[in-house]
Amino acid sequence: LPLCFSLLFSTVNPCCYIPCQHWGVCVRYAENKYECDCTHTGYYGENCTIPEFWTRVHHFFKPSPNVVHYILTHFRLLWDIINSTFLRDILMRLVLTVRSNLIPSPPTFNSKYSYLSWEAYYNVSYYTRLLPPVPKDCPTPLGVKGQDGLPDPELLVEKLLKRRTFRPDPQGSNLMFAFFAQHFTHQFFKTYNRMGVGFTKALAHGVDAGHIYGDNLERQLQLRLHKDGKLKYQLIDGDMYPPTVIDAPVKMSYPPGIPPEHQLAIGQEVFGLLPGLGMYATLWLREHNRVCDILKAAHPTWDDEQLFQTTRLIIIGETIRIVIEEYVQHLSGYMLQLKFDPTLLFKSSFQYGNRIALEFSQLYHWHPLMPDSFFISGDELTYPQFLFNTSVLTHYGIEKLVDAFSRQPAGQVGGGHNMNAVVTRVAVGAIKESRQLRIQPFNEYRKRFNLRPYTSFRDFSDDEEIATQLEELYGDIDALEFYPGLMLEKTRPGAIFGESMVEMGAPFSLKGLLGNPICSPDYWKPSTFGGKVGFDIVNSATLKKLVCLNTKTCPYVAFRVPTEAQIQNEEDSKGRTDEL
Repeated sequence: LPLCFSLLFSTVNPCCYIPCQHWGVCVRYAENKYECDCTHTGYYGENCTIPEFWTRVHHFFKPSPNVVHYILTHFRLLWDIINSTFLRDILMRLVLTVRSNLIPSPPTFNSKYSYLSWEAYYNVSYYTRLLPPVPKDCPTPLGVKGQDGLPDPELLVEKLLKRRTFRPDPQGSNLMFAFFAQHFTHQFFKTYNRMGVGFTKALAHGVDAGHIYGDNLERQLQLRLHKDGKLKYQLIDGDMYPPTVIDAPVKMSYPPGIPPEHQLAIGQEVFGLLPGLGMYATLWLREHNRVCDILKAAHPTWDDEQLFQTTRLIIIGETIRIVIEEYVQHLSGYMLQLKFDPTLLFKSSFQYGNRIALEFSQLYHWHPLMPDSFFISGDELTYPQFLFNTSVLTHYGIEKLVDAFSRQPAGQVGGGHNMNAVVTRVAVGAIKESRQLRIQPFNEYRKRFNLRPYTSFRDFSDDEEIATQLEELYGDIDALEFYPGLMLEKTRPGAIFGESMVEMGAPFSLKGLLGNPICSPDYWKPSTFGGKVGFDIVNSATLKKLVCLNTKTCPYVAFRVPTEAQIQNEEDSKGRTDEL
């Protein structure tokens, strides 16, 4: 029955039907009365379903996301030409604006308020959220679709997400990429459950390098050397590493029984968990102190504070450049060469500032990247040998870790059945959190990002077993939860994810990166970074430079495992060296 007719015989909250389409807002007036606010949507009608004239024109000419993705990942000769002309800047500006416009600025909802409020805007202790929560008084957990109860999270993860056999990412992602993803995102994904669900400790809500410097002033001051702008460090066999908590007394999350002299003091308190995170923490520590030396030579009159603060801005700039031009470039698979150039947006109505969304935090649980064991310099390390073991970092050294992690494949994130048993509890936690926060169904987010909603589980997945089990567990494709939907969706051919992860994740990512204050017209100039010398460091940053300027030798370093041709070239070069 049509919604308006069925409501005559029901006392169900009409907004449980999620009647308002195309970003329309459902406002309840009485038990059976609601209204859709279609303002600025490009649609009108009772449920915002009738397109306005220019909306029709726009949709007629607009290609589907899969068509756009296909064009961007094929026709290499064409893209080689585009990347060497002014067309690259035009297309990069289009990518940035189209993606960023999908994220509301200022923010809209949070976990407490399902309607616009000053609190939702002003209280940065909350994650923001794109869609309001499912109303509390709905017949089913996801509104009106599906069954009365949701499947057991442990059963869901065991049946559909837990790894059977390691499946490498077909895009060639490696552990250098996997640890970078974890290291980079934990500066702004800092869920603070002690406050309640939906809260975050990361009050900066973006790239602030808090994972290097700490998320508060007290922690920062403990990590600083208070001389020449530098951070504290220790020397082991002549190499620089983070200090221990004895010399920098900050709280770190280590299991009981690990002595203080084996606990490294790092900006992010959980980064003692994995040596791969300690590796990146060490690289950024060395880079910070290296840049301080460069700035001090250029500005001998600057005091410790100015050297530290300016270096921090340079580190943030380096981070954003590496993320856009190498990390996002690799993830996208695009042949368009991505470019970090804030000036591309200076003439647009771009808003500087960002809030981290709950949906972005949920989306970024990429634990299938993790392998079954770790191979370093001829040794195989199991998880018990690897976790919370700082000696892995200092025993092998940065060069060997970088080389090993750059060569070991990471797992494919999408498609299901590829999460190591050690990390499945994280997926269980994500599902439980999403239910507490009453996140809307996966298909509603598909619509929010202008994607076609799936019509059945077989439309959603090309794995018959997964489709059948999901149908048994959920009953209705419109009742499929957000996080399982992202993780189980059929992947694009030869890709690490499905369509939804890319089309939803990219807008959050690019808005957060380009919304950083250093990208604004008042900041993006040489004087912000200590003059030309600092600006040049930002504008020339690469992953390889981050490693090779801070190590004695230059190992193989990339976000992608080496190709057969690269390996053969290495062997040939080694053979010639041995002969000499």
